[in-house]
Amino acid sequence: MSDFDGAAMSRFVSTFADRLHERREELTQLDSAVGDADHGINMDRGFSAARAKLAELGEADLGTMAKTVGMTLISTVGGASGPLYGTFFLRLSTSLGERDAASTGELGAALRAALDGVQQRGKAIADDKTMVDALLPAVEAFDAASGDGIGPALAAAAQAAAAGRERITPLVARKGRASYLGERAMGHPDPGATSTTILFESLRDAVAAD
Repeated sequence: MSDFDGAAMSRFVSTFADRLHERREELTQLDSAVGDADHGINMDRGFSAARAKLAELGEADLGTMAKTVGMTLISTVGGASGPLYGTFFLRLSTSLGERDAASTGELGAALRAALDGVQQRGKAIADDKTMVDALLPAVEAFDAASGDGIGPALAAAAQAAAAGRERITPLVARKGRASYLGERAMGHPDPGATSTTILFESLRDAVAAD
């Protein structure tokens, strides 16, 4: 597949929603150790609603599809996840615009814009032990592999997200509720970095399924 089109976007959101539902308890258990114990529940609810909204939307350009997801997340997901994941998709929307399909480079630019939006919203940087620690290396890996095409670039991004999630597990959190725990958060995987890894794995697989 050389482009990312509306069918791929729909598969991506649907695949992500399915996997969040399957791993809802795992994500909630991770959050119970360092947060409000609601990450899995909130993400499952939000992306189930987003998938339903896309089904109602029918055919649309990529920007409209991403905006629909983002606005749905902001209105249905509680805690920090709604604004952060909502911002991710709203920035995708702005970057993708009225395109019916995005090239590898255009998708890379949209992912970079989404990363920038999440960092601006959450004020997080690398090693704060947040979703940014999976998102940032994923976007960088996508850019580095973009010359190989969209499939290999997304495979590299998913692998980098997983590596980022694992790398920060031993760290002390510097943002969010987990930061209040100090050294007690060491050794606990970050739920946001985990869901972000699932996002990139879902994006990779949705494109590969074309």
